[in-house]
Amino acid sequence: MSRVLLVNPRMCSPRSARLPLSLLHLGAVLEGRHEYAILDGNVEPGCAARAAAAVRERRHDLVGLTVMPGPQVGPSIEVSRAVRAADPEVPIVWGGYFPSMYTESALNAPYVDYVARGPGEETLLALLDALPGRRPTAADSGAPAGIEAVAGLSFKREGVPVHNAARAFGAPDGYPPLPYGRLGDLGRYLRPSFMGRRTGVHQAAIGCRYRCRFCGVVTVFDGHTRPPAAEHLRRAGVRLRDEVGADCVQLVDNNFFDTEAGSLPLVEALADVGLPWWAYARADTLAGFDPGTWRALERSKLRMVYIGAEAASPEALKRMRKGTRPHQTLEAAALCRAHGVIPEMSFVLGGPEDPESELEETLGFVKRVKRIHPEAEVILYVYTPTPQRDPAAVRADPSAVHLPRQSRYGPDGPALPATPEEWCEPRWIDYVCHRDAPWLTDRTRRRIRDFATVLGCRFPTVQDVDLPRWGRATLRELSRWRYATGVYGRPVELRLARRLIPLRRPEAEGL
Repeated sequence: MSRVLLVNPRMCSPRSARLPLSLLHLGAVLEGRHEYAILDGNVEPGCAARAAAAVRERRHDLVGLTVMPGPQVGPSIEVSRAVRAADPEVPIVWGGYFPSMYTESALNAPYVDYVARGPGEETLLALLDALPGRRPTAADSGAPAGIEAVAGLSFKREGVPVHNAARAFGAPDGYPPLPYGRLGDLGRYLRPSFMGRRTGVHQAAIGCRYRCRFCGVVTVFDGHTRPPAAEHLRRAGVRLRDEVGADCVQLVDNNFFDTEAGSLPLVEALADVGLPWWAYARADTLAGFDPGTWRALERSKLRMVYIGAEAASPEALKRMRKGTRPHQTLEAAALCRAHGVIPEMSFVLGGPEDPESELEETLGFVKRVKRIHPEAEVILYVYTPTPQRDPAAVRADPSAVHLPRQSRYGPDGPALPATPEEWCEPRWIDYVCHRDAPWLTDRTRRRIRDFATVLGCRFPTVQDVDLPRWGRATLRELSRWRYATGVYGRPVELRLARRLIPLRRPEAEGL
């Protein structure tokens, strides 16, 4: 048996921490096959020092890190450097969205030996079987025996990146139950939300069959999805309720409602579990549900759906390859209101083609949504292009390895960073976190920021369970005239009020 350390570097505050699903899924396939431990930097201080101490005290065969783009890259570098200093021979593997999207940037780091692209359960098991007990070095004349056969793996041989064949991923039903007991005190993860006092998280389906140009899910899953069986979801929900102690659940599927026919058995399974729940959805799918399906959603205790509305312009939605229409967003908002569901709608502002005119059209559209469903949550993001596979190259040679490619950030933007350290620069964190884009003018940035401030005060988020009633009323009244008249510029009084009355930011903190 190999000994493995799985690390979730810090990416949020302890109050925002949720069950680390990526590491739990890896731990589930290691259970009974290899020794392993989970180290979660979101709830355990000194993550880098703890990881270094672990490999110093006992020999490990592999250290695996899950890495998201943005704020988690810096802590991942810190952990990896500390592990390398403590044991120069232990192989270090990066997996997750960052190395799957920017594989060669990750491989350019001297502290990253392997990259697991896409879902990593089988890749991790195959890598452990193939490892000869040491990490590859620049002097290696060839890859370690068996490494080149590990699908989904990338590494360097004599300084040159090697990308093994992609790994197909299976349905969720084929994976073992998650080992929640490995996390210790589960109360650290079951934080309050507007749905309940102990919020659990679960991923039912894997991937998404749509190909939006701004979405990292496309980069990783390439338009493929695998839904769970209804009984599999029911068992998972019962475990969260009875074993973990959750009283509500957030389903972090990339797109839970893939089709109406496929969704209905899953909704009925959740009704059997009886927990209030949250999920991702598409406006066109929800708008097409028949009345019976909406009644089933009410019975199942659906409380909120996250809908990527994205834009008010059909042309902008077409350029994004979103596949929806603005009228479907409005129809979904009306149906949600009629059935007691709060839509959490995200809008992608400032596309590179015509950022200013699209911005004004979308801001007006947001107000139309709020007229239809005043409780609708609105999250404003800036357009972020993501690496995509070249369809022509895939058609020309389907058997070749086709990594997602992106040379520049936008049509005339800067070249993408070549190392994890460059990705830690503030401007790149702002770009990948949908807070800025190089083609935006200062005026456009101010317009987005000012509108978001006014909107957030006029309709304080229902997700802030700590906001007192008087604070909510104060913010509403202070912002009423600005929202009504469209005078959003320089809302200094609202920014001062937000300092005195802290308000949760769903776009940054999540549920």
